[in-house]
Amino acid sequence: MRRKQSISAGLGLGATLLCSPLLAGPVGPDRNYGMEVKITAQSEDDRDLDTRNGGDAEGVALDLRPWVYGQRGNWGAMVMLQAVAGTDIIETDPTDPNLDDEDGTASGFNRDSSRDPDKSYLALREFWIDYAGLTDYPGEHLRLGRQRVRSPTNEGTWWDIHIESLNWTMDTSLLRAQLGVAERFDEYRTDLDNVSAEDKDRTHAFGGLDYQWRPGHWAGFKVHHSSDDGDLPDSQQDAEEDKQSKAYTGDLTWLGVHLDGDFFNHRSTMPLNYWAEFTWLTGEMDKRHFASDGSPDHYKDMDVDAWAVDLGLRWSLNDRWKLGAAYARGSGGEGDDESEQFIQTGMHSNRSSFTGLQTRTHRFGEAFRGELTNMQVGTLFTSWKPNPDFETSLIYHRFWRVDDDEELGQNGISPFDDNDKDALKAGEKDLGQEVDLVITRYFNQGMLPAGWGGELDEESALIRLRSGLFFPGSAYASKSDTKMHRVFVDLIWRF
Repeated sequence: MRRKQSISAGLGLGATLLCSPLLAGPVGPDRNYGMEVKITAQSEDDRDLDTRNGGDAEGVALDLRPWVYGQRGNWGAMVMLQAVAGTDIIETDPTDPNLDDEDGTASGFNRDSSRDPDKSYLALREFWIDYAGLTDYPGEHLRLGRQRVRSPTNEGTWWDIHIESLNWTMDTSLLRAQLGVAERFDEYRTDLDNVSAEDKDRTHAFGGLDYQWRPGHWAGFKVHHSSDDGDLPDSQQDAEEDKQSKAYTGDLTWLGVHLDGDFFNHRSTMPLNYWAEFTWLTGEMDKRHFASDGSPDHYKDMDVDAWAVDLGLRWSLNDRWKLGAAYARGSGGEGDDESEQFIQTGMHSNRSSFTGLQTRTHRFGEAFRGELTNMQVGTLFTSWKPNPDFETSLIYHRFWRVDDDEELGQNGISPFDDNDKDALKAGEKDLGQEVDLVITRYFNQGMLPAGWGGELDEESALIRLRSGLFFPGSAYASKSDTKMHRVFVDLIWRF
């Protein structure tokens, strides 16, 4: 009932915005309505490495996203709806959090089905109002509503997600700034009754500043604080029977500093691009931990002191070819009352244009999709853009655990052992390796509305191949498969 009320309220807000005088006013030469049509074909086998039923996806989905945008003076507003119909549970938006369907649940689990996605659904994707008159800078916006929140640097490892938020951004030639607060209250989808356990009762406050100290060279910092006052599962049995239960609560703060040589700017003309970021995570958390009898009174009250580093270097051989390498490491390890396990903010997608092309690619593998928790990864890549309408990237990743006795964060590979528990072999660090191939063919330049702040940052028509082939290492002791793959073909038309 709550979900239906929230969706009804959101659709009501959308109708109100659509009928408001703001959108009825003139909007200049830019279009104030349109449609994004996306057809996605997906082949996936097998995210469980053949250790349980499910884990596969084969099919095609049609994703329609009608939108209305209007602007009068310093005020703007936008509503985007979504309708998806598929032959299987197909991932039409790679920035959405991973959803496990019921067929992928281990045998014996009586999991909550409120997060089981359907093949077809309706959604309220975005709804927001925007005010651009707080300062005289042309790139300044204060936006309220469900929107896509992204880092000014566009690295994707901090913020890149659709979420309800109040978000202020400023983007000038020398200064980029961001300040906001966010919390997820609903998914606004007809097939999902509840938000994920990790998102429930979790509030985010975040901000960042970048200064261009010379052309193409930026220095900056980010800060993010999350406060989670939700409930942990009451017993070990509850945690094991419901894989969607909350893993931790508490207050955490991320502090990051970085140097950016236009590494995520695909329009950069510099021969050498670089990225270096160091992040410190501190705070306190209550983490689920049970005695041998499964009693719930053994939660760990832990101090968190963790860190992560992300490095990248890219060389433009000429106007067509680029070569690069990257390295990332998130600390790992836990004691009785202290944790060195780094975790990401929960507002990240890990997708960025790190290969120097317009196409955004998963930083830790299109198939593996790792997170910077107790993991390190080395990456080599090359990209080729022979003309403005065609681009391709070839990427190689090598993955390891940092602490060979601790678990990883969430990722796209989830094998189980004979007891239906997550399977990673103690004492083994080798997680495996992966090869990705991403190809995009653009057809024509799009005419997108001004003032959107980068929500649609690609041409209006394209076809794209996103593929990853993962080879698991010795840390996956119970694996039956020696490889798994994810392949997507997206056909997108915006008009």
